[in-house]
Amino acid sequence: MSKTPRKSAASSPLQLGQAVEWPDRPEAAKLDRVPNPQKDTNFLARFTAPEFTSLCPVTGQPDFAHLVIDYVPGPWLLESKSLKLYLASFRNHGAFHEDCTVAIGKRIAAEIKPKWLRIGGYWYPRGGIPIDVFWQTGKLPKDVWVPDQGVQPYRGRG
Repeated sequence: MSKTPRKSAASSPLQLGQAVEWPDRPEAAKLDRVPNPQKDTNFLARFTAPEFTSLCPVTGQPDFAHLVIDYVPGPWLLESKSLKLYLASFRNHGAFHEDCTVAIGKRIAAEIKPKWLRIGGYWYPRGGIPIDVFWQTGKLPKDVWVPDQGVQPYRGRG
């Protein structure tokens, strides 16, 4: 057992391990990052959010998406609790599918400075038309295996 006292949750700059209020809008959400202990190794990390929700900026009706975020970390890893809180902040945020998807990708990239990042936003139909939005940044290192995002193209009852 370590003789070094643990930092209390109150002194921790991370939201992890603390009770935190749900942010009411994306701008109010904090994305936390932690040092990458494998920064000399290229690997892929994936976050999947199958129940993402935002609002249509015109009608105010809810929109739903399955988000898949893949990234090759640089010096930082994205802390998952903060990502959950950030994504939840879109529940009362009105924006088009394209804007939500690209804004999320850009915000994560700005915070953690990955070597490569891609986000796939697989939106459920609005007005009978599903919209899939893809964005990426950086250059994929040659030695990284990137699996398919695993989300089937939308099929109706056919």
